[in-house]
Order: sequence, then C-alpha cells, then structure tokens
Amino acid sequence: MGIVIREMKKEEYPLLDEFLYRAIFIPKGVEPPPREIIKGEELQVYVRNFGQQYGDSCLVADKDGQVIGAVWVRIMNDYGHIDDETPSFAISLLPQYRGQGTGTALMNEMLQTLKQKGFRRASLAVQKENYAVRMYKKCGFEVVDENEQEYIMICELDKLYN
Repeated sequence: MGIVIREMKKEEYPLLDEFLYRAIFIPKGVEPPPREIIKGEELQVYVRNFGQQYGDSCLVADKDGQVIGAVWVRIMNDYGHIDDETPSFAISLLPQYRGQGTGTALMNEMLQTLKQKGFRRASLAVQKENYAVRMYKKCGFEVVDENEQEYIMICELDKLYN
C-alpha cells in the first residue's frame, strides 16, 4: 500500500513531540542532542497546545496506518517568524522515508491548504547546511534573510497556486 497524506487527527497530536525532535538538524559527525531539548521554551512554541491557535494545521504521511512524517504550521514567534499573519513551517519524516519525495509532497499539500485558507505566504528557518534547503526552494520558498547559520525563507502562495 502507498503513502496517504491526510490531516492529523487530534488524538495524534502527541506525535508532534517525536517529529519535533526528528526535525532538529544534526550535522554529520555531531552527536544528537538529548530528547529533553524539545521541552525547552524555544522549541515548545512549535507544539504546545497545538490545534488551539488560529493558523494551526498539520498534515501527516500515513503508510499502512503508521504516521511516518508530519508537516505542521502555526503562527508563532519562532526562528522563521515574519509577522502575525504568516504561518511558520516545521516538517519531519522518519529517517527511513527521507529522500523519496514524501517531504516534497507534504510541503506542497500544506502550501495548497494554506492558500485555500486564505493565507498569502508561509515562512520557515533552515540551517544553511541542511539538505532540505533544496526541497524548500523546489517547493517555491525563497531566501529573504540569513545569518551566519540559517536562512529565513518565504513562499508567496499567490505565485504558486493561481
């Protein structure tokens, strides 16, 4: 059976903690941080009380009844924050499902969903050495700012889906 992209069910929201941890970019040769890192305030902004704020939306990749990936957005004061009208992205796949097009499919589906909901753009922050930068560009994100380690990227939704 193939992979189905669907909305995350409310009872699945606790899975966001796992996908948040897996979304942390770990450069080659660097030890992964302890799982407790996601309990810190700067990461909890991505998942705390998910589904209760305007703009919260999550899609999952489901393979044979198992959630293997998630893309979620929320308007939050995170690394990729642009303004209070622009949802910020987070995305993560289980490692064995990366590099097979599932992440791109999740991203494109979420961008379409945001457009249908009336959002004009979406944002994200990504470390420059993260392999996902190429995928984000392929999905329509453009670099609008950067610091030493990260790009801030925006996708103007009206340019993608007319």
